[in-house]
Amino acid sequence: MALIDMKNIVKDYKMGETTVHALRDIDVAITDGEFVSIVGPSGSGKSTLMNLIGCLDRPSSGEYYLGGDKVDELSDDNLARIRNKRIGFVFQTFNLLPRTNCLHNVELPLLYSSVARKTREAKAQEMLERVGLKDRVHHNPSELSGGERQRVAIARALVNEPAIVLADEPTGNLDSKTGSEIMSIFESLNAEGKTVVLVTHEKYIADYSNRMIYLRDGQVVVPDEGTLR
Repeated sequence: MALIDMKNIVKDYKMGETTVHALRDIDVAITDGEFVSIVGPSGSGKSTLMNLIGCLDRPSSGEYYLGGDKVDELSDDNLARIRNKRIGFVFQTFNLLPRTNCLHNVELPLLYSSVARKTREAKAQEMLERVGLKDRVHHNPSELSGGERQRVAIARALVNEPAIVLADEPTGNLDSKTGSEIMSIFESLNAEGKTVVLVTHEKYIADYSNRMIYLRDGQVVVPDEGTLR
């Protein structure tokens, strides 16, 4: 069985009296250790699909198995544990605490896991060194460049040593050179055996992955020239 296995996934949102069909009959299978991009134009359902994969939301219908567990049968507490232990999240807007230094931003997921302070700090330090920020440990986000902030976000995503790393437009706020540097980190993570799934609408970013899943209007499609901008 695939690590991520989705069958006939539908996601609808109610907007007043209108129903928005965000995803329609999606079938997605991602094996352990793959590097996959979810691509397509704005509004195609990419982020909605990422939120379902990351157990941040539940589908309206269909079946989702994550590592053999049927997600719709799991309690909210179990889903929270999965998000904390098995999945690392990286977002376009970094989502760092602005008045908290890099070390404490990175150790935050360990705080939720009730890890002892010295262990948390040592692990956070290790992850910051891993993404090349050994000399920025005690800096606040406002003192960092955009690329450095994203490196902090990646270090935070890795601190619990998740099997899966999900990245939603991780280079969207970065110039192309910095974006390429960030993507090299994801390549390294995948080479170490982590499953990496990222959302992007930029072809040069998607080309870093080993496989692309194309979305348009909430459905998986065969790509054409209009799939990516």
